[in-house]
Amino acid sequence: MSTAMGGDGSRPDGRAGSGLRFGVEEEFLVVDPVTRFAVPRAGEVLRQAGGRLGARVCGEITKLQLETRTEPCRTLAELHAQLVEGRAELAAAAEAQGLRIMASGTPVLGRTVPSPITEGPRQDLGTATFRGLHDELSICALHVHVELPERERALMVSNHLRPHLPTLIALAANSPYWAERDTGYAGWRTLVWNRWPVAGPPPYFTSAAHYDEFVATLQEAGALVDTGTVFWDIRPSAHQPTLEIRVTDVPITAEESALLAALVRALVAVSLPAVDRGDPGPVVSAELMRVAYWRAARDGLDGYGVDVRTGLPVPAAELAERLLRTAGPALEEYGDLDRVTGWLRRLIEVGDGAARQRRAAARNGRLTDVVDHLVARTAPGAASGLRPKESTPT
Repeated sequence: MSTAMGGDGSRPDGRAGSGLRFGVEEEFLVVDPVTRFAVPRAGEVLRQAGGRLGARVCGEITKLQLETRTEPCRTLAELHAQLVEGRAELAAAAEAQGLRIMASGTPVLGRTVPSPITEGPRQDLGTATFRGLHDELSICALHVHVELPERERALMVSNHLRPHLPTLIALAANSPYWAERDTGYAGWRTLVWNRWPVAGPPPYFTSAAHYDEFVATLQEAGALVDTGTVFWDIRPSAHQPTLEIRVTDVPITAEESALLAALVRALVAVSLPAVDRGDPGPVVSAELMRVAYWRAARDGLDGYGVDVRTGLPVPAAELAERLLRTAGPALEEYGDLDRVTGWLRRLIEVGDGAARQRRAAARNGRLTDVVDHLVARTAPGAASGLRPKESTPT
């Protein structure tokens, strides 16, 4: 997100009349349209796409992946438009190179382990530090940035958001396949990612000083290459005046990414009054968070999650409805309540991304059909030059 703020009517707390500014980063896999394998040709697509998207597209840690970014947005409609545009431009660039892009948390097909890591001194240092963990980095996430320039305030918001992270994992679960087999999980990316020493749910922080002291300790322990490798699922951005929520798989469609980002922004917004009253947020044990993450990644929306306040199993759809009620006041204030409610109800009916991937596989018993399903819905109409038009998830 850009850090520029102008004389545009925004308020000192970072909010405009239409809501907190927010932005999104989406990660994609590059796919060969013949074999349907994920292939290490991201550099070719990046060179093609850079002329149209500029700084809104970049490479990733592996040669299989690319990332697009939005500018800071104030409305859901603006964010959605930028996501559609970014996907369309990236898909067109890939097609010009005889390739395709795919929105999935993990590859479906291809020889992706060990991952082909991009070259550079920082990457080399990362490989020396994290070793075999670099072998399984072909995973794609959605990162939502919400503008909160005051770090102390942002970290207290992080405490309030921690209990919601497992439900967000379930909502966006879109990675059932790994190494060309069904893992039995809806969100396998979460399991892969949580092996890292500084990943998963963030600790409960009492202040910005507490955060800085803990990160310094991690650096002394050799668990970080630099502050950019603080990979917790919520973190204050090292480069932008934002709180970054990076817990979910990348969704199949741009519409889902936009609506999920709107839900995340609303959760941030509804926590701010409590933070400003001095409420540091609920304390939830790290052990129970770990169990809730595992259950959310296993079941997605089609099963049970864990209520992190009680430890009891609860239908995932019910946890999603609770999340919607929590975010409801801010969604209503921003004019997003009807759209987010409609999306959530459709998602419960048709299934999360993992369920849709599995249905595509079941039709003819072929994983190539899963890749075709994902490619077709990542940027609809892009291959024919038509303007993408999002629709109900299928």
